[in-house]
Parts: sequence; C-alpha cells; structure tokens
Amino acid sequence: MPSSLPRAGFWRRIGALVYDWLLVASVLIIAQALYFFVVALLVWSELITLAPGQDIANYISGNRVNSLYLLSWIVAFYAYFWAAAGQTLGMKAWRLRVQNIDGSRLRPTQAVLRALAAMLGLGNLAVLLTSEQLAWQDKVADCEVVVLPKAVKSKSGPAAQ
Repeated sequence: MPSSLPRAGFWRRIGALVYDWLLVASVLIIAQALYFFVVALLVWSELITLAPGQDIANYISGNRVNSLYLLSWIVAFYAYFWAAAGQTLGMKAWRLRVQNIDGSRLRPTQAVLRALAAMLGLGNLAVLLTSEQLAWQDKVADCEVVVLPKAVKSKSGPAAQ
C-alpha cells in the first residue's frame, strides 16, 4: 500500500543535508584522528616507512586508502540512520523520513545502496527534473523521502491544568 504522505521537495532535502553535513564533518574529524593515530603507530613500529622529509600528515593526504576510509564513514553514517530509524538528525529537524513505497523501513543493504547512489547529495538534483519528487538515490534504492506531519500538541500537559 503506497504511503499517503507527500514526498519531499528539493529545498527541504537540501536543508536536511546541510544539517547532516555538520554532523558528518564531526564524524570525519574523529575518524581522521583515529586514522592518523593508527598510521603513527605503524610508523613508530616501523611497519610503514616514510620518505625522507615526509611527515604523517603528508603521507595521509596523498593516500587513496584514507579517501576510501573516510567515504566508508559517510556511507555508514547515512546507512545506519536510514535503516535504523528512517531519519538522520537533519531529516528529523526538517520532518523528513526515508522509507520504502509501502511505508516500511529500508533494509540495511538498501540503505547502503541509497547512500552510495546519493553521490554526496548530488543525486537530489533529480528532484528538480521530475514531477514525481524522487531523487536519483530514491530511484536506485526503490524508496522515497516523505514529509512527516507536524506533531499535534497534547492538551493534557501542565499548561492545561
């Protein structure tokens, strides 16, 4: 049964993406510090030899393994939140949820596929080109991003007494 919630437009998706990238930047700083520490241990234990005049930061910056490592953290960040709750913190702030067309949560493999297909957010440009409000990653992973209704405030709280 298809969802009755409206699909998210381009600007709402971009708003959530901006929020999320602030979190992703923090995650990448921690991941990079961990990578630096591991490389420093490998240099100290002489399992890695640096070129004359090369320091650890220079070794890391030209290393493709480091780039793939950081990319894997980005994919893991999004895939975890999409599969676990259907929302990242940025999506929660913008009242968005990613889900299957029937309203169910994404499977972990589906969330990873969606994260890879998103091309670091560029896949959202497809929303501008179609009337169905689907980004490229939505089409590839066979899912949708919907706008959640505003929460209804309860009248039974302390203010009602």
